[in-house]
Amino acid sequence: MDHVIAQRALLSVSDKSGIVDLATALSRHGVELVSTGGTAAALRDAGLTVRDISDLTGFPEMMDGRVKTLHPIVHGGLLAVRDNAEHVASMQEHGIGAIDIVVVNLYPFEATVAKGADRDTIIENIDIGGPSMVRSAAKNHDAVAIVTDPADYAALIAELDANGGTSLATRRRFAAKAYAATAAYDSAIAQWFAFADQGQAFPDTLPLAFTRGAELRYGENPHQSASLYIPRGPAARGIAQAEQVQGKALSYNNYNDADAALELVSEFRDGPPTVVIVKHANPCGVATGNTLIEAYQAALACDSVSAFGGIIAVNRPLDGETARAISGIFTEVVAAPDADDEAKAVFAAKKNLRLLLTGDLPDPARGGLSVKTIAGGLLVQSRDAGNLDQVELKVVTKRQPTEQELADCRFAWTVAKHVKSNAIVYAKGGSTAGIGAGQMNRLESARIAAWKAKDAADKAGWSQARTIGSAVASDAFFPFADGLLAAVEAGATAVIQPGGSIRDEEVIAAADDAGLAMVFTGMRHFRH
Repeated sequence: MDHVIAQRALLSVSDKSGIVDLATALSRHGVELVSTGGTAAALRDAGLTVRDISDLTGFPEMMDGRVKTLHPIVHGGLLAVRDNAEHVASMQEHGIGAIDIVVVNLYPFEATVAKGADRDTIIENIDIGGPSMVRSAAKNHDAVAIVTDPADYAALIAELDANGGTSLATRRRFAAKAYAATAAYDSAIAQWFAFADQGQAFPDTLPLAFTRGAELRYGENPHQSASLYIPRGPAARGIAQAEQVQGKALSYNNYNDADAALELVSEFRDGPPTVVIVKHANPCGVATGNTLIEAYQAALACDSVSAFGGIIAVNRPLDGETARAISGIFTEVVAAPDADDEAKAVFAAKKNLRLLLTGDLPDPARGGLSVKTIAGGLLVQSRDAGNLDQVELKVVTKRQPTEQELADCRFAWTVAKHVKSNAIVYAKGGSTAGIGAGQMNRLESARIAAWKAKDAADKAGWSQARTIGSAVASDAFFPFADGLLAAVEAGATAVIQPGGSIRDEEVIAAADDAGLAMVFTGMRHFRH
């Protein structure tokens, strides 16, 4: 059936926004309104004539309304195939009238969970009749229009006004959206049962639901398509929820890199002013300071070449002075908890720069799952929420680290957690001196980081690289002493690493021979 002239509509909504306007339009087109409970009351208060569902079915809304729509009169009116003679005969025999439009949105289960309701209240907000009607109507979309989203009310009204009924194309679109809505609803319930009620870390079925956000111009490369999806359930606020103040739309790579920057700067959310510069999802400069401008200048000095076209994240509201400094080179994205009017005005002159305001930074110690696709499946793990507050550092060398060396070790270790493996990070005085990332062996990462530190010193006109007197962090153990010796050659005086190699004694002996202070964390931070 292509064009259906509606004669009866069933309206039962939890979210009543826009429902009066829709019902008024339906009534104007001569559509009989059938409704339930609070929806019926709202429509009557607006002066509309409404037939109660109990009048239609001949049964009262019993059991606290749990079974008010679970009735053959309702589902027969939804599921009957209109051009099937047997179905039509059954309708006539049992007094079942066709229902041509269904407008339903469901009990607010997710909102009830989010506000911390008790278990009984959560269970009572599992809708049964609503999803049943939605599924029945959507299955029979050849004749029935099912509307589950108030955002679609205007489209339904426009189609009624233009054609006096609904088209098959519209009903198909509404049906697809309706099944997605019930799938997401069931996913939220299944998540709550699995994770909150049953305490399962990895349930037998992983019930995840996401809603499409921005459609991106393309993926990592122009021949790939891409979109952003937002979790339907509880989630930390991050780049996906940030307010974009200005600049062109974010790309796939922008989102990926900005997320990497935000995750790292969030490690310092309770610390001093901190600036992170990221390029291709790896930090190329990280620094703390007394002010954001001081931190930015130190972070930029670590690798001013890679910083060009990079992503910047800060842990404090952005000020005008720092914004002017950032504007000195081409920057793709700046993410900050907030920005003052002066900073916004400075960036307004850079029309291609995206300024993202994130609000509170996410908790780096939060739980959650990390998901990666592989051919034929998903790899799912708990997110890396590990930090040095959870471990006891063990000094394994003869020399104890100084207070400054220990502080540099902690800083370098925090940054190394966010560098692609194999990761080596030199740090001194609250800023990175050199970063080596993504190499197939740790020795090369140590050498690259040292080389970049020397290059930074040459560009800045310093007398020596900042690796001299630095601390060096390794995201995993040194399998041989050669990587450690490369750090010694670069000028490091302290080392922080997980330990755990079968050659630990050899590496410790090399550290002692070089006069290094070395601490073991017992915690690895691979990031592949």
